[in-house]
Amino acid sequence: MPQSKDIYHSVLIVSASESFDQLIKKSLTGFVTCESKRSVASARMSLLERYYDLIVINSPLPDETGEVFAIDAAEKSNASVLIVVSQDIYEETLQRVTDYGIIAMPKPSPKGRMDKIIRFLIALQNKMREQERKLRAAEEKIEELRMVDKAKFTLMEQKHMTEDEAHRYIGKQAMDNGVSRGRAARMILDELE
Repeated sequence: MPQSKDIYHSVLIVSASESFDQLIKKSLTGFVTCESKRSVASARMSLLERYYDLIVINSPLPDETGEVFAIDAAEKSNASVLIVVSQDIYEETLQRVTDYGIIAMPKPSPKGRMDKIIRFLIALQNKMREQERKLRAAEEKIEELRMVDKAKFTLMEQKHMTEDEAHRYIGKQAMDNGVSRGRAARMILDELE
């Protein structure tokens, strides 16, 4: 079994039942911060104030079923959303929420299923974080390349260097100053503009 990474997750549990909260918290091991809300209204306020990786909704709630909140949360955040509903409305709920990427689960359900679903959703969040990290790194690299090209063309225009000379000059400036090529390019542009 793979080792879990040291990644912190925040979980919002929306339930009128404290025993449900305890069941969910029991499934959450490791690096997790849990917050419980007893109504959709208070959960909506919490969602405005902070980011959650996982939102678990125990339907029904005192002020609504929780389905509309689940859809809103799925549309407005990157959180994984799980809604737990009674067996008699499970199929209809599943039909309405699936296209939003929401996992629906009937209650009662077989022992251990909740734990497996929560572990799956946490693993999904880990994968999303890794993809976001890779995307940010690629965007930073593209920005660095743009900056280097801009500095290179500015050097060619203002200092009458060839492209190879400008390229080597940027590399030398980066080495001499102990900075990245992108930072050296920015310094050159600041100096020339």
